[in-house]
Amino acid sequence: MVEGTVPRGFLKTDTEFFTGKKASKASSNANNSQAPAGPQPNAAGTSNAANLTGAAAYPDDVELFPLPVTKEVVERGRERYEIFCSVCHGPTGNGDGMIVRRGFRRAASFNDDRLRQAPVGHFFDAITNGWGAMPAYASQIPAQDRWAIIAYVRALQLSQSQPAPPVAASTSATPAKQSGGQHQ
Repeated sequence: MVEGTVPRGFLKTDTEFFTGKKASKASSNANNSQAPAGPQPNAAGTSNAANLTGAAAYPDDVELFPLPVTKEVVERGRERYEIFCSVCHGPTGNGDGMIVRRGFRRAASFNDDRLRQAPVGHFFDAITNGWGAMPAYASQIPAQDRWAIIAYVRALQLSQSQPAPPVAASTSATPAKQSGGQHQ
């Protein structure tokens, strides 16, 4: 290879896209590789930032998607989620996948308030580097697909948090009253 050249696909200049971390934080973490980026799970798999929520719990993680979220991106995320994630997290993200049904440790539910409020960069970091009992998927899932999976997870969260539609009271008479209360 010629000195100073970068092979195609290896120049990763968009820090937020490739790390899920805010650009200024990612570069400072690279210089200080001793300190972990953001809260890390403890032995129980919970974060050491239990009293913090949302972006405050993960101050280094990006809060907005670094790519446009389109219908195609969400669909790609659904496909990748079904391949890589549903076996543990379940089809609706409740943490009740087939692995759990077979006796393995329950996966995190994306419908927990902690994860509903977590920034998208936290999910990217968890997929990339692993979290608790979850292994790292950086070598299996390209960055573009990791963001697509996260877009789908956000869609799952929205679909599971919709309040039930109000039931309107009927203004018409019940069938028994319409027929005079007699059955024929």
